[in-house]
Formats: sequence, structure tokens, C-alpha cells
Amino acid sequence: MYLSCKSIRIAMNHHEHDTRILVSGASVAGLSTAYWLARYGFKVTVVERAPQLRPGGQALDVRGPALDVAEGMGILATLRDRATKLTGMSIVDAEGKEIYRSTERTMTGGRFDSPDIEILRDDLCKVLFEAVGDRVEYIFGDRVTAIAQDDAGVDVKFEKASPRRFDLVIGADGLHSGVRKLVFGPEEQFLRFVGFYIAVFAMPNFLGLDHWQVFHQDGNLIGGVLAMDKSAKARTYLGFDVKEPLDYDYRDVAAQKRLMVERFADAGWEFPQLLEYMQDAPDFYFDATNQVRMDGWSQGRVVLVGDAAYSVSPATGQGTTVAMVGAYVLAGELAMANGNLLAGISSYQQELRDYITHNQDFALVMDSASQEMSFGQSETDNDTHPDGIPDFGAMVQPINLKNYPELVQ
Repeated sequence: MYLSCKSIRIAMNHHEHDTRILVSGASVAGLSTAYWLARYGFKVTVVERAPQLRPGGQALDVRGPALDVAEGMGILATLRDRATKLTGMSIVDAEGKEIYRSTERTMTGGRFDSPDIEILRDDLCKVLFEAVGDRVEYIFGDRVTAIAQDDAGVDVKFEKASPRRFDLVIGADGLHSGVRKLVFGPEEQFLRFVGFYIAVFAMPNFLGLDHWQVFHQDGNLIGGVLAMDKSAKARTYLGFDVKEPLDYDYRDVAAQKRLMVERFADAGWEFPQLLEYMQDAPDFYFDATNQVRMDGWSQGRVVLVGDAAYSVSPATGQGTTVAMVGAYVLAGELAMANGNLLAGISSYQQELRDYITHNQDFALVMDSASQEMSFGQSETDNDTHPDGIPDFGAMVQPINLKNYPELVQ
């Protein structure tokens, strides 16, 4: 059961106090957290390594409880307006011949009769950024390099900006969180590889797709292209599964592109053309599908949210939903703690732990199943539709959310 959309839509809380909070990361988790913290009157600073909101990224899904959170933020209608609005999908063979077609669902977004929203990552971040407005301070083009905390606060050093002191630091800086590394240690102890690598980038819509997506599978290699209209750039997905994680530098983009060329060197279909466009893509993103598993998401006055704390895996399409829900719960519990930040952090973890565990455990099951399936197989599972295509909407995990805005009032 999800929180009633109607119950959360109440007036903004303009109560202000002097609690200073630093949020590291200006993507979905960070911007969502910043919104709710600012709404509750906290003094928020957001630091983002990129010089501006990061462009590009895959199509994301806002589902289930995250729809209620979006409604509470007053952005639900905007998200629907800026959704991908795809009208269907095709699966093709090596010659480009269509072997499966649907106008009822897509590979990336699920069924059209669902209330869920598929939206490009950068479009979602723009909506969140607009919702936050000028109520927080932004530091773009910088990052946290050192954290030292005591009983009364946290001293933070930045790569460029002058050192500052905050009452709380929130790491919302993704799978390879810098805050997590500084406070909790090397990421290797928390990352759980689930067998797949994916690259995403924008390119010219040379296939002429119009609100459509097309996918092809060649053994363990998968490629997909989607476009919102013929004049827009297309988003491209290239992925492959392996049993053991690869040794590579996640910040060395040139090396990652070489890796993709090596993997897809002998593949057919349109892969050669996709690889050629990939070389010039400025928004190229590549990474493993990892989960982040941690016994605790906080140490003192430093707490993690979103992928930095509990990355789920793309296998269930719930990562964005989990991030928005996590941000809502974290900010709400901090606001309800009436200045006792450590108590708020503790309550955040108690409220969210079962929900996160259910999402992550289910994702492992789906990851295992997806590695044994291909587009050409028959329907064998209630959560899998024709030819091994997952129904992400059926994978939403329930959570009973508190009506924090009303409780804080």
C-alpha cells in the first residue's frame, strides 16, 4: 500500500532553522533530498563534481510509491508531460528484420496501461532542479576531499572551495560515492557484482525512430536504441554479461570505449554504426550493474542515500523509485527529530531497511533469471512477458510511507 497522493499535497512548510546540511551529488537522490530538506526549513548546500547538471543517461522509471512522492513535490504532472511517451518497441534479428513487435509496452518502460512514468534521466534531473529552485546553495564543479567530524558537527574540505563546517553531511553521490569512500572505506567491500555491464550514450537518430525503441540480441551482447521523435537524438544502450567483474578504471572513458569496441567487434546488426557514434559521444556512460550492500548507512553525522547506500540493480527498474523514496524518508525523519539529527538518521534506517532488502533480494532473483533468458524464449514466468521481456511494473515493492509534511507541521 502506498501513501495517498491526496494526503501528501499540503502547503509548504516555511519553518526555518539553523541546521546546515551538505548534500554531495546533484542527481536524482541528491536533488530529491535537497528538495525535501529545504521544504522543511533546513539550510542546504549541494556540491556536484560536474560543472552543471550531468547530461545524458538512460530512460528512468518513476513507479509505485515514487509517484506519490512526486505528487507531494508538485511535479507529477510535469513528469508526465516530459515523459518519453514511446508508443511501442521492436526486437529485430541480425538483418534488422522484426521478430517481435508491441504497441502495448516497451523494453525499458514496461506496460502502457500502468500509471508509471518513463523519463530520460537528464529530463528528470531538470524537473527536480526546477522544483528545488533557489532555496538551496549549489557548488558545481567541485567535490568533497576530506571529512572530519566531532560530536557537534562535520568539517568538510573541498577540492576547490574553502573548508566549511556543517551539522550533517549526506552522500547522494552514486554507486562510486566519494563520501562513502572517505567515511566508510574502499567501495570493494560494499559492491556486489550482478553480472552485467552497460554503456549508454546519445547519438544521431539514424534509424529514424519516432517515439519507438528497437532492440537486438547477439549471444550475450544486447543493444537498444530509443528516440522520442525523428528530429531528436537517440539514446543508445549497449550491454553484455560476464561471470566475473572486469578490471577497469571507472573514470577512464577512453579505456571504456575501447573495451566496448573489443566486446562488440564481431557483432552484426547496427553495432558497427553504434560503436562509431559512441566514439564521439560526450555523454558516454559505462558501468557494471552492481548492488551496494551495507550493514549501516551512517557513521555519526554522515549518512548515505540512494545508490551510494543501497544501489538495487537495473534488473527490476526500481532504482529511481528507491532513490526518491529514500530521499523522502531521510528528510522526513530528520525533520521529525526536532534537532536530534542522530535520532533522525537512526529512524531513517529503521523505516527503510526492510523495503531496501526486499528490493535488492528481488533484483538478485531477476538478475539470475535474466542471464538464463533471451528474447527468443517462450513465456515461462508471471513477471516475464513474451520472449523474456520483463514487466518492471510487476516488480514494485510496497512500502507504507508516513505523511511527513503533515507530521512535521
